[in-house]
Amino acid sequence: MAGIEGLRIKNYRALKDITLGKLWNTQNRDSLTPMTAVIGKNGVGKSTLFDAFGFLSDCLKGGVEEACDVRGRGGFERLRSQGQEGSIEFQIYYKEDYNSRPITYELAIDLDTDNRPYVKKERLRQRRKGQKTGWPFSFLILDEGKGIVWKGEEEGKQVEEGQDHFDLLKLIEKIQQEADEESKETELVELNDKRKLGIATLGSLKQHPRIYLFRRFIEGWYLSYFTPDAARSLPLAGPQKHLNIHGDNLGNVVQFMEREHSKKFQNILNSISRKIPGIEKISTEKSPDNRLLLKFNDRGFQDPFYVQQMSDGTLKVFAYLLLLEDPSPPPFICIEEPENGLYHKLLETLAQEFRKHATGQRGRSQIFITTHQPYFVDALQPEEVWILEKGDDGFSRIKRASDNPLIKNLVSEGLPLGSLWYSDYLDER
Repeated sequence: MAGIEGLRIKNYRALKDITLGKLWNTQNRDSLTPMTAVIGKNGVGKSTLFDAFGFLSDCLKGGVEEACDVRGRGGFERLRSQGQEGSIEFQIYYKEDYNSRPITYELAIDLDTDNRPYVKKERLRQRRKGQKTGWPFSFLILDEGKGIVWKGEEEGKQVEEGQDHFDLLKLIEKIQQEADEESKETELVELNDKRKLGIATLGSLKQHPRIYLFRRFIEGWYLSYFTPDAARSLPLAGPQKHLNIHGDNLGNVVQFMEREHSKKFQNILNSISRKIPGIEKISTEKSPDNRLLLKFNDRGFQDPFYVQQMSDGTLKVFAYLLLLEDPSPPPFICIEEPENGLYHKLLETLAQEFRKHATGQRGRSQIFITTHQPYFVDALQPEEVWILEKGDDGFSRIKRASDNPLIKNLVSEGLPLGSLWYSDYLDER
């Protein structure tokens, strides 16, 4: 499965400039782990970091102008870090699978002459086979909606871009004058709408397989905006393969899994029921209008409870565990504060289930979580935890727990990481 090795965000609200994991030019750093948790005090930017993933996903789906306005973001000027000039920028360093060469995607968003958000710059880069150092080869270069793209899975141009001297028009002219085989694999690109991502258009074309795979990767992200009230709704009958971001199609997903994977689904229900305190059995029942109702048998009660009567915590655990059992899981799952409404002793179990899924050999997802619950962090390792803090300038900064030798030594001696956090060993004092 594809996964993010590193991420850099600039000028996005409180995230003036933060980096997690490794990038193409910081190979001495460790990659992000299959499961990553970000912790920190209230107001340090955890929700902003979660929203940054949502913003990127929304940019691909609806364009950058729409992404700036949806989900209460309030437009570009409210998103750009306060007092800062220049673009909102993202850099994603990812691998399509374990054996593939990493690809770097760079995106810069700014305001045009009419004060509308637009895509100022897009880049896709990848090193050649056997290339360990040096600038990777660009295979997508777009400035102001115009540029050049290389076809296939290998071609590209090694372009060392500086802040001021890079001239895309001169590069295009030079490539057009070249007569080698590589130059024949190029296409000039000019987008009709500079508010749309280039990868959204080019990623649907067969001659650009690397762009297609990256577009598919982002399209597959699952960002959880789950609300128990939405999960209690009774949607129209009809099976659906995947849980949506709000969870209001929980019954439809149950219907799909019961219909398409009946034996496996019953094993899933039995497994989930063993992990939720007080639940003896989970089963289904069809309503007169052919909807599928979830029934929870609580220990000590003869009659079952239906999903509309279950607690918020039980519904959340059920939805998360069902998400992990998706036959074709999303490549990237991002959940903000999964502990809300959950019994504290259940958090370690949930963390272990997340890690088990993220590190599995087949059908795994990379999992990214923000949390402020020490009991959840108790189940994690220092390399899986990042501490987000607010600097003296008001902007966020981030560090990895494993970068502190004292923390690594204390955890190796058997002290739980969450307890160390509770005792102020992780946060800046």
